[in-house]
Amino acid sequence: MKNQYPGFFLVIEGIDGSGKSTLANNLYLALKKMGKDCLLTFEPTNGKWGAILRQSFTGAERLSANEELGLFMKDRQDHLENVIIPALKDGRIIICDRYYFSTAAYQGARGLDPQAILAESRAKSLEPDLCLFLELSPEEAINRIRHGRKEKENNFEQLDYLKSVAKIYGTVKNGCIPLDATLPIEELTDQALKLILQRLEDKNLN
Repeated sequence: MKNQYPGFFLVIEGIDGSGKSTLANNLYLALKKMGKDCLLTFEPTNGKWGAILRQSFTGAERLSANEELGLFMKDRQDHLENVIIPALKDGRIIICDRYYFSTAAYQGARGLDPQAILAESRAKSLEPDLCLFLELSPEEAINRIRHGRKEKENNFEQLDYLKSVAKIYGTVKNGCIPLDATLPIEELTDQALKLILQRLEDKNLN
């Protein structure tokens, strides 16, 4: 479903370690500094369904791919109804770290049909006004994860798995604008910000 609300819906995508969260936070701060009314959010959320998913990612006993998919769908529906759509109705800029492209890629890497997930997600969810995809090799992503974090890696962050995710992302990220995640974060933020401001102008939200 197209976004017919007055606000602007931005999604940041990419494999783990690509710098999505850092970019999302930088964009939030930059847009706020420009006087824009922004909301920074993420999926899976910290809500009821998202909490179960996070436990599955890091716990000893992993839920099945289908069980996780069902939770992703419930979590997203709750996210849309209670966070994203109300904010869009208020004319705010939503910056969302991960969305249904991630679900298709990551659950696809667990053996489910990524195109079927994408089709169902698009039928039930709001399409973003802009999706930025951070391009980074799985090898570099794993290197960043292992050298930049103190916490334990989750089940999504093993090299072979990330290679599968990256390959599937290539088939489901149609419509997303690629950005080079190896760039210095300041340059990457500037590139992303220019794209966002152009889309805001197109939607008369500048």
